[in-house]
Amino acid sequence: MGQALSIKSCDFHAAENNKEHHTDAISSQHLILRRGQSFTITLNFRAPAHIFLSALKKVALIAQTGEQPSKTSKTQAIFPISSLGDKKGWSAAVVERDAQHWTISVTTPVDAVIGHYSLLLQVSGKKQYPLGQFTLLFNPWNRDDAVFLQNEVQRTEYVLNQDGFIYLGTADCIQEEPWDFGQFERDVMDLSLNLLSVDKQVKDWSQPAHVACIVGALLHALKKKSVLPISQTQAAQQGALLYKRRGSVPILRQWLTGRGRPVYESQAWVFAAVACTVLRCLGIPARVVTTFDSAQGTNGSLLVDEYYNEEGLQNGEGQRGHIWVFQTSVECWMNRPDLSPGYDGWQILHPRAPNGVGVLGSCNLVPVKAVKEGDLQLDPAVPELFAAVNASCVVWKCCEDGKLELTNSNRKNVGNSISTKVVGSDRCEDITQNYKYPEGSLQEKEVLERVQKERMKLGEDTCPPSCEPGDPLHLFLEVPSSQPLRGNGRLSVALINPTDKEKEVELVIAAQALYYNGVLATGLWRQKQFLMLGPNQVLRLSTSLSFSCFEQNPPENTFLRVTAMARHSHAGFSCFAQEDVVISRPNLVIEMPKRATQYQPLTASVRMHNSLDAPMQNCIISIFGRGLIHREKRYGLGSVWPGSSLHTQFQFTPTHLGLQRLTVEVDCDMFQNLTGHRSVLVVAPEVSV
Repeated sequence: MGQALSIKSCDFHAAENNKEHHTDAISSQHLILRRGQSFTITLNFRAPAHIFLSALKKVALIAQTGEQPSKTSKTQAIFPISSLGDKKGWSAAVVERDAQHWTISVTTPVDAVIGHYSLLLQVSGKKQYPLGQFTLLFNPWNRDDAVFLQNEVQRTEYVLNQDGFIYLGTADCIQEEPWDFGQFERDVMDLSLNLLSVDKQVKDWSQPAHVACIVGALLHALKKKSVLPISQTQAAQQGALLYKRRGSVPILRQWLTGRGRPVYESQAWVFAAVACTVLRCLGIPARVVTTFDSAQGTNGSLLVDEYYNEEGLQNGEGQRGHIWVFQTSVECWMNRPDLSPGYDGWQILHPRAPNGVGVLGSCNLVPVKAVKEGDLQLDPAVPELFAAVNASCVVWKCCEDGKLELTNSNRKNVGNSISTKVVGSDRCEDITQNYKYPEGSLQEKEVLERVQKERMKLGEDTCPPSCEPGDPLHLFLEVPSSQPLRGNGRLSVALINPTDKEKEVELVIAAQALYYNGVLATGLWRQKQFLMLGPNQVLRLSTSLSFSCFEQNPPENTFLRVTAMARHSHAGFSCFAQEDVVISRPNLVIEMPKRATQYQPLTASVRMHNSLDAPMQNCIISIFGRGLIHREKRYGLGSVWPGSSLHTQFQFTPTHLGLQRLTVEVDCDMFQNLTGHRSVLVVAPEVSV
């Protein structure tokens, strides 16, 4: 006669299973699985199994998640332990047994709900024994999972890589920002699932498209609440600690727990990086993408207005949006069975303002291909995303009498140098071809014509107004791609009179500081002069742009916008040209070997030359690197005088194998967040025989 079943323990073999499921970087203690893939557990009985023979003939496993698990909502599964497993659904099969141990192979469905699960043993449909908890994630290694990525190098990059780059600056001067995504940090998985728990439709957590939209909507809402409308300069003056733009994890913790330092408004581009961290943590391949000269706030219109006063300075935001210096977004990879064939692959996470359906309905997931093809009817966000990379910019001059005057401007190219990190490399990759056809190509013309026709049906003015002067004047502006901090830069203007008449010309050159989102920070400098242009004359002028422009406006978060506007007395228009310039800072040079041995000390040196004309005071250097340095190290290095160099060495001991990144950051009274990085390949020590 059988006795009551008595379970001594259940071994989840977390370390072994996690390695098989590519989650060992998250934990070796807690069982973390990817769906559609089997794992093993071992039941340990208190007495020989044959004593419980009658009970063991009627055992099943229960896997359940969510607050109210049920079979109908796909949040609970009850499945027998048998010798044959069902590979399509939840199943369990005994693969090894002895007197007091059963080793069971459990398989999860490829479309299972993700999240934290409880696993129970059920006997005779009544008695239940809790066995433990595990976490289930999406599986880009499984061909039948919607997030499957075929290329192993891509899976490593877009799911497992915690060291990345975000590209900032301008299309002519792209700057890389080392970024620590940190998706496998200690509490990130729990934080990510806690974020997701705001959505009560747990049954839909089986769909990566639904999960991605929830993540995008919630992080966008949290960003709005947590980003402070205060500049770093103001924060420093108030004695506040500056937030360090190093990685996603401190920001995620701040947003979800209230711990840590705030994010400032001028740093809000980090949203895409945080969303990328959460998606990678949950098993959805993701990457951060930067678009330079991006049209924003257009509501789908293919026209963007920019207004400048007679002094050549930007004069408020256009009624049809404005041009951002750069815009970061996040793409995630998945199949889209909810759409027509052909829209699988990279999807753009596009948060938007809530439209009455609540925060959870305020994010779109748009196929990149739909943007390239201009498929406006596919998703409400396609028109805006299409305009972001295809719109025309119309520049208006605001006259003193209140009238608007159309300028004959050099058309701005919108949607330039769309960039992301190269797979398996620290280089930048231009993926503009994913978003639009080559400029001037037949395909581009066909797509633009079709989109314009569709917009015109809706009453939209998609054709830019023409400005073809009968008495022409041409203007060209040349500026360096970067302006040294507190240094002098040169700019030149070329005026061309292509007519046989002499012309009196008013020329205004101006510079202003603006944030990366195109919002004016302050006007800095202007120069006005009157010139006489002879018939068919080409006149070239050059001038110096001095550091004195920045004395009242430290440019930590600003770009420099240089404009030139020319008008001659008999013309009913103004010529206009504009260029954005990156404000550059001293170079940080890191020297260390490219190869190191695990658990053996490694020395690195850091040098920075002060090429400025003022001392860099209160210099603080920070060094950090996962697998290289246990905790961030900070050292005060005093002041570095003009013409002098900062030089220091430090030693650390690598603990993790593989390619690791060392990041060094310098802060001083003149600037913050000056970063440099070097990678080192850490190899195992040789074993002596």
